[in-house]
Amino acid sequence: MIVIMGAGGATGGATLRSLTALGAPARALSRDPARLAAALDEHTLARTAVLPADAADPQSLRTALRGAHQLFLTMANGPHQVRYELNAIEAAADCGVRHIVKVSAPAAEPDSPVAVSRGHHLVEERLRACGITATVLRPYAFMQKLLLLAPGIAAAGVVHGATGQARCNYVDVRDIGDAAAEVLTRPELAGGTYPLTGGRAYSHPELTALLGGLLGRPVRYLDLSPSELHAHLVDRARMPHWLATHVVEIQQLAVVRKETPDDTFLRLAGRAPRTLEAFLGENLHRFR
Repeated sequence: MIVIMGAGGATGGATLRSLTALGAPARALSRDPARLAAALDEHTLARTAVLPADAADPQSLRTALRGAHQLFLTMANGPHQVRYELNAIEAAADCGVRHIVKVSAPAAEPDSPVAVSRGHHLVEERLRACGITATVLRPYAFMQKLLLLAPGIAAAGVVHGATGQARCNYVDVRDIGDAAAEVLTRPELAGGTYPLTGGRAYSHPELTALLGGLLGRPVRYLDLSPSELHAHLVDRARMPHWLATHVVEIQQLAVVRKETPDDTFLRLAGRAPRTLEAFLGENLHRFR
């Protein structure tokens, strides 16, 4: 039995769908199981047990994890992420879970310039010390997050950022789900650390040129300083301060550490990753 934490989110949901497509039984956890069940497609729901659990409540986690062999662990970034993930790892250890697949982040290091990545490093260290086989996925920027740019592009044809000409790796969340399903169903892959990217890295000017070509109208990139971008995200995009800080930090990481595509996904899944052009084409109506 494979338990999916975060099944209501983008990564957990994609993993759940990938697993059920392979015919693997899964147990999806949610604070609101009725809402999650209503959101699942018929095929996925038929192969999934949906149980209540709250990452802030260790006892509910132990109840939901009883009898499970594997845990897929992903949490939304946030101020309580480290505590919640450690709760899940402790509950899994108490319940005899044998394998945990954790979604982490690039630059998950103790001195990472990205605060969230420092938190991921702490969780990874605890996971490796708990005696359970640990597999770590380190995806780069989600293509789906680019949909947050859609309102600004539709209204003014502008993308704001602080990366200059630096290129960023993008990966489709559906490919993360497919990679997770591979490591959860192929025991020989357990225990590894896997970076996940798409097939090409893009700078913001290249991204806006691609979008402009698909839309048939100009889309321009406005390069800001890190402090200017932070102010824009808080004042105009109404982001919480911690999230705006995170966005600026990951953009600056791309500036100071060159990002290039990796072939790990191809080796795991046996196919090329989805392309950014195809993803934008599927969602072009959002940018019009």
